[in-house]
Amino acid sequence: MSRASASFDWDDGNRKKCEKHGVSVGEIEALLSGTPRVAPDQKHSKAEGRFIAVGCNARRRPIFVSYTLREKDGQLVIRPISARYMHRKEIENYEAESPDFQN
Repeated sequence: MSRASASFDWDDGNRKKCEKHGVSVGEIEALLSGTPRVAPDQKHSKAEGRFIAVGCNARRRPIFVSYTLREKDGQLVIRPISARYMHRKEIENYEAESPDFQN
């Protein structure tokens, strides 16, 4: 699936969970449609495969997003599970691993 043509699966449950930390649906979709750093979330992948994505919003504020991929109506979609702005220690680790990162 090309990220440029990514479709997202939103409902009241995941929308509220993602927005409760102040991260908007638009920020989440922009991050996941771009080129975030992605890794499997093995700790939370019991019932289905989950992933974590780390990147920055348009204002260069680092964001952490948990998501899964699901099939819906025959199409693979991205279902965000949780999102939050990263904590200082996480930002420091992200900066150390991303030489092109500018806060």
